[in-house]
Amino acid sequence: MTPIFEGSGVALVTPFHNGRVDTQAIKRLVEMQINAGTAAIIACGTTGEPATMTPDERELVIRTICNTANGRLKVIAGTGTNNTRSVIETAKRYEGLGCAAQLVVTPYYNKTNAEGLYRHYMEIAENTELPIMNYNVPSRTGIDLKPDTLARLADCEKFIGVKESSYDLPTVMEKFAAVKDTQIAIYSGNDDMNYPLLALGAKGVVSVAANFIPGEVFDLVNSYFCGNTQEALLQQLKLMPVNRALFTEVNPIPVKAAMEILGLCGGELRLPLYEISGASRAKLLDALNDLGLVKA
Repeated sequence: MTPIFEGSGVALVTPFHNGRVDTQAIKRLVEMQINAGTAAIIACGTTGEPATMTPDERELVIRTICNTANGRLKVIAGTGTNNTRSVIETAKRYEGLGCAAQLVVTPYYNKTNAEGLYRHYMEIAENTELPIMNYNVPSRTGIDLKPDTLARLADCEKFIGVKESSYDLPTVMEKFAAVKDTQIAIYSGNDDMNYPLLALGAKGVVSVAANFIPGEVFDLVNSYFCGNTQEALLQQLKLMPVNRALFTEVNPIPVKAAMEILGLCGGELRLPLYEISGASRAKLLDALNDLGLVKA
């Protein structure tokens, strides 16, 4: 089965201006991603700050991105939360907007056991139209989508991908084995793990750094897929300082600061997120300087 996308995807920020969603900035960012060769935009994922937006605001973001993209790349809309019914209601709002799929994070805070996680995802699959990309980020949710549960979900063709944002490489390897010869494609969800997961067989990446260096992330992934694995490794190593700087504080605080520094959009956040500290900003500036993007 053809993956939902292959190549470089971006976990897009949501620009705000004076407390409101900045739709004009969103349009500019979408065009920038298209021009850089980005294959997919993941909207209202963690980086897009959906937790502090109203349902109407989230729909506005998704609608703006889909209308601007107009089929020129895939749009995957974040619908996940820790309330199964809420995920279903959100996904139904996005049906017909032009989304290619929905991103559904594992339930956080209340969490669940293995059977509950399976039933959570199956309930969503049975009651929504959009294909599902599972989002595994145990550092945030406190729950890990295990290989055996992923193998069970693979029996349902509604599940087409996993954004894998964990650092447990042995278990990640087992996940690749669990979905081998199925319709589920695995994507790297951590910029500092892009090369290792591509080497394991990932079909692409979902990048935070691509918000402001989409061309560089595209080049890394494209180099790997073209067989230039050594070049891809060198590109990964070159981007490591900025990848680390982007997670000196909780995402998306540093990437929003980078976007503002580079004049791509405002750096406005919503509480409880707050502006980047001086020390973290200095590390970010050094990393941007290393890439020739600013003068520190």
